[in-house]
Amino acid sequence: MKAVICGAGIAGLALAHRLDAAGWSVTVLEQAAAPRTEGYMIDFFGPGYDVLDRMGLLPQLQEHGYRVQALTYRDERGRRRASLSYARFAEMVDGRLTSIMRPDLERILRHALPERVALRFDSRLTRIDHRSDRVDATTADGTVHRADLLIGADGIHSTVRRLVYGGERHFLRYLGFHTAAWVFDDPAVRAEIGDEFALTDSTRRQLGCYALRDGRVAAFAVHHSSDPTLPADPRAALHQEYADLGWIVPQALAACPPADEIYYDQVAQIDLPYWNHGRVVLVGDACQAVSLLAGQGASLAVAGAQTLADELTRALGTTPDPTAAADPTLLATALRRYETAMRPVITDKQQVARRGARWFVPQRQWWLRARRVALAAAGLPGVDRMIVGAMVGRSRT
Repeated sequence: MKAVICGAGIAGLALAHRLDAAGWSVTVLEQAAAPRTEGYMIDFFGPGYDVLDRMGLLPQLQEHGYRVQALTYRDERGRRRASLSYARFAEMVDGRLTSIMRPDLERILRHALPERVALRFDSRLTRIDHRSDRVDATTADGTVHRADLLIGADGIHSTVRRLVYGGERHFLRYLGFHTAAWVFDDPAVRAEIGDEFALTDSTRRQLGCYALRDGRVAAFAVHHSSDPTLPADPRAALHQEYADLGWIVPQALAACPPADEIYYDQVAQIDLPYWNHGRVVLVGDACQAVSLLAGQGASLAVAGAQTLADELTRALGTTPDPTAAADPTLLATALRRYETAMRPVITDKQQVARRGARWFVPQRQWWLRARRVALAAAGLPGVDRMIVGAMVGRSRT
């Protein structure tokens, strides 16, 4: 059985690993010329953490991860206004939590791939042709990749989804924010933030920084915007939006790199009526983007990849012969079961994000003060669990 996966991000790499283990012949197509280096730090926990444990990758995850001590909010003079202990948060998830840069997590998954998995960069998908017994994926160089199954794991702006379902405006739910991330060198800023994830205690926009082990500092920014259109010059847009914030913000903006080294995007979710069409199926943010407001996007991407691989194996079995064809009826059953298992989890997390948007970046001062009070109460018995529950939603297997 042959699978072509479009997207060499977290979902695509995790799925390639799991399908290869089940005996599939796997090709991964990535339109970028090389692995991406831009991105922000994520708190990796939940179902994806369990999958990496099953894959034997926890040692690598912990080696490249960070032990952040606390999340703190600071005013324009750098004074702490509110904080949340990461140790307390980790207790709520039984210590199964690691903070890690997205590019580092991708690197772990990429290095774990067996050599027999074909990983092809600079391969931009331009055409998908459905056949009764296969699906053909054509790339910009004219190469036709034939497969039993084509998987779109190419993110929130998925090319596979566009070619199969149409433009993303029909399925993308914009949440009213823009976000950016970049890395810079500044020893003074690094010393100021220490081992905390430090955020501005500000309305309508916030900028945060955290230290990296190589001596650099990673910046993360998010702000309200009624217009989903991305700016032509992200660097100039960041200066315009955040220039009047105090504390370490001027240093972070001054060290902002060229536009092509900045991660900049909308904060949005994807809401599709169905996740597969014939021999094409979506995984990760291509169909289940929950947004950074909800968290766990990377964890759910890994969990979705594992669930899809499990259902394919359950329906089709494993085979030492990668040339064997996949039975179309059994394939359809597997894809339906995958969506049935994952959609309730994604729907729950998307709802968590929409409910919590006003607290993530408050637009009004009273919301800001209410967040301070809530975080101050987090040390009280039972309150910490309420706060974590509001952040991560219901627990599901």
